[in-house]
Amino acid sequence: MTATTKRNTAAVNTPGAETIREQTTRQQATRYLLGGLRLALGWIFLWAFLDKMFGLGFATEAKNAWIDGGSPTKGFLSFGAAGPFQGFYNSIAGAAWADWLFMIGLAAIGTALMLGIGVRVAAAAGGLMLVLMWTAVLPPENNPFMDDHLIYAGVLALLAVTNAGDNWGLGRTWARLPIVQRFGWLR
Repeated sequence: MTATTKRNTAAVNTPGAETIREQTTRQQATRYLLGGLRLALGWIFLWAFLDKMFGLGFATEAKNAWIDGGSPTKGFLSFGAAGPFQGFYNSIAGAAWADWLFMIGLAAIGTALMLGIGVRVAAAAGGLMLVLMWTAVLPPENNPFMDDHLIYAGVLALLAVTNAGDNWGLGRTWARLPIVQRFGWLR
């Protein structure tokens, strides 16, 4: 056995040392997990858009569908908002500009995450939307400050910094576009 082989064997057999194969397997599993989280969060945003648009009966009844003249912001911001920002949210409830921004945001964030394109922009916009939704119900019902909106915002930040659109998405293709190469924040 050569000195190099002995060194490599010792490194592999040392307690706590990882083999290259274990590192690669862990990295691949992490990429798949992040891709799955991206798809799951994308579906949450896209589903919220579809349900509010068409009144599919989950969070929005058919009679309140946006397509039939309902307001996606009026009900919750009028009756669900609480805490220090309640007055602000009550004042914008049902405003056409708020409805449009909310629905465009849900559709764009959901679509970008599902496709794996513009994940950084989608994560920033989605994080902002989630933090605003969190401020609408301060303090949260079951915890002094933490709720799922903040957890989702954190997961979006993780997806943005790990290029999660590359796995099970079009992120690599998107990254090759000249405008995305020029402006990396579009990735």
